[in-house]
Amino acid sequence: MPVIVIGADTPVGEAIVKAVIPSAAEVRAFISDERQTGDLKALGVKVALGDVSDFSHVEAAALNCFCAILIVEAAIDSRVRSFADNPPAVVEGWAGAIRGAGIHRTIWVSGEDSRLPLPASGPEVATVFLGTDRDLAARQVAHLEGLSNIPI
Repeated sequence: MPVIVIGADTPVGEAIVKAVIPSAAEVRAFISDERQTGDLKALGVKVALGDVSDFSHVEAAALNCFCAILIVEAAIDSRVRSFADNPPAVVEGWAGAIRGAGIHRTIWVSGEDSRLPLPASGPEVATVFLGTDRDLAARQVAHLEGLSNIPI
């Protein structure tokens, strides 16, 4: 089933993309850093390039995906976000975009130090809190993504 990773151009997002490729029929990446486009495409990933706060673009990229993996770092890092004033508005916009796209499973990936409230965003929602090992987080997400018949 198709999976989209919003914020795949973060270090954790990149690790997650690589972790879910073996189990997903199709992996999509929503990124803001065009320099990463070629590397992701070389892995067989479909890439959407744009502003992570352009929620209509996020929704269009996520259309017909089963699972959305949302990297909270992309809502709070130094990238340009022209369509939202603050990180809470970004995550709220993502939640609306993935609901609009009909996403069934949502996995939020957040740093333990992030106090950002994560909105309800679909029938199945999980949150993975990052420690210092981004590869462990990627394996956790890949495991959750693979549970297509078991509610999270």
